[in-house]
Amino acid sequence: MHEREALFNLLKDAEKIAKVLQIRPFSLYLLGGSACILGEYLDRATRDFDILDLNYPSEIGKVLRFLGDFDLLEYESTPIAPSFKERAKKLDGFEYIRVYIPSKEDIVVSKIIRLDEKDIEDINKLILSCNKELINKIIEEILNRKDFFETKKKRFLEKLEIFRVIYDV
Repeated sequence: MHEREALFNLLKDAEKIAKVLQIRPFSLYLLGGSACILGEYLDRATRDFDILDLNYPSEIGKVLRFLGDFDLLEYESTPIAPSFKERAKKLDGFEYIRVYIPSKEDIVVSKIIRLDEKDIEDINKLILSCNKELINKIIEEILNRKDFFETKKKRFLEKLEIFRVIYDV
């Protein structure tokens, strides 16, 4: 739980900075390890934030710098379903910014494109409590996206075959 507290405190500091700099309140949608930890889906170590870039104005960068190590993931290159916001849960404890954690199913599907060792470890734990029907619906939405970069879609499809065999989805 120590890792969750550290990540949460970094986000609280970013919230304070946003307020001090009088930056208009905004929403952050987290992915990857930080989302898994803050959403209490997994308990493991990570120190970086994967944030879905929703075309933030440049002033948000002043706030994000205070998170330390972070990656802004372009929506067009990230395997996330257009309906992900409907399933995301709002992280409690924030008054000025809004922090959202995608569903376990959205996180699992977002990890398919890489399927590296850490992703497989995470998926092995997450999949146990996932709705496989929902996973298939999310995959279908992603494959139907017109704005998903073709090179990323191709890689996603290659890894998807492996994912389907391993997890019987």
